[in-house]
Amino acid sequence: MTASMNSGAPTQAQRLKAIIGGSTGNLVEWYDWYAYAAFTLYFAPHFFPSEDRTAQLLSAAGIFAVGFLMRPIGAWLMGVYADRHGRKSGLTLSVALMCAGSLLIGITPGYETIGVAAPLLLVLARLMQGLSIGGEYGASATYLSEMAGKNRRGFFSSFQYVTLIAGQLVAICVLLLLQATLSEAQLDAWGWRIPFFIGGALAVIVFWLRRGLAETQSFTAAKAEGAPKSGFVELITNHPRETLTVMLLTAGGTIAFYAYSIYMQKFLVNTSGLSRETASQINAVTLFLFMLLQPVAGALSDRIGRKPLMIGFGVLGMVCTYPIFATLATTKDPLIAGLLVMAGLVIVTGYTSINAVVKAELFPAHIRALGVALPYALANTLFGGTAEFVALWFKQAGMEQAFYIYVTVMIAISLIVYVKMRDTGKHSLIRED
Repeated sequence: MTASMNSGAPTQAQRLKAIIGGSTGNLVEWYDWYAYAAFTLYFAPHFFPSEDRTAQLLSAAGIFAVGFLMRPIGAWLMGVYADRHGRKSGLTLSVALMCAGSLLIGITPGYETIGVAAPLLLVLARLMQGLSIGGEYGASATYLSEMAGKNRRGFFSSFQYVTLIAGQLVAICVLLLLQATLSEAQLDAWGWRIPFFIGGALAVIVFWLRRGLAETQSFTAAKAEGAPKSGFVELITNHPRETLTVMLLTAGGTIAFYAYSIYMQKFLVNTSGLSRETASQINAVTLFLFMLLQPVAGALSDRIGRKPLMIGFGVLGMVCTYPIFATLATTKDPLIAGLLVMAGLVIVTGYTSINAVVKAELFPAHIRALGVALPYALANTLFGGTAEFVALWFKQAGMEQAFYIYVTVMIAISLIVYVKMRDTGKHSLIRED
């Protein structure tokens, strides 16, 4: 069996096309997801009739949260779909849903034109995008890991986070470009629709690209062997240990990632006292450098194993998180602040660069996409999605340092998992070379 599977191994050209198709689609998905947040200030008045800007933003933020809550459902439904119908089919459906959601936001008339149908259509668009982004993680992580080849699996799968971060940066760049080329009145009136049309157009291109991708050997072999069907009952009945492992190893990593990336911009303004412009510049530069680190760490994991990188993140995160945040809270020097944020992101790289491949290597092929996607989405929603709320709640309660402790404790819990689990690079359930 092994010989026959290896004889049909994809060529380097096929693998390169697969990496491009999987990772660029991931970039477009995350661009569309972040474009909503980046342009909320401009489109909120069109969908929510209120003289109070804060009320409008809260309504838009509530719909953003609805999309976030849909991610576990998307992970479940799309994970099962990718396991039963193929990684290629899952990737194609995922980007199609994101395309539809973006275009719907772009073309929907405002409240003054169609009344309550406007916010209802916005909710529908975010539901589609939430389903899409929830399914994208499992499908793309599984596809990249299975197509990469045994000796470069860590390197190639790291591009999932490269493109995740790139999507966020592209959304910010589109915002800055439109702010530079359009007047405030033009952006308010119609310019805010442009990024959603851009996202929809890019998604169409990726849809075409993904339709031409090769299916993975792992999926083809699982189908030929008549493996059990993927499903929630199959996952929790026959793979409970792996499912819990994914949730716990994700918990510390995802909260650290959100703390140093999404929440950090607000922390630098509200706590450190830096200007919004300076905080945005620090956030953009450090995220760009962080993005470049991912394939370097991924390649390192192919040489020394996955476990040392995860343990390194766990130990350094547990030891350094409190000092980094405590020092950031008192610094007024942008350079020092940038270096401290970068130090935190370097530590987090031990998790982000290889988390996708580690999860994929834990599960057999017939349930791999669901096994990667669902427990990750649950942990991401519980810990990553709430990180900013928890941080601000502690600050409002006058005990901001409790957030530093909270992040440290969650990293420590994940560290216990890293120490106890086997190195998936050496004991991978992805059988193909």
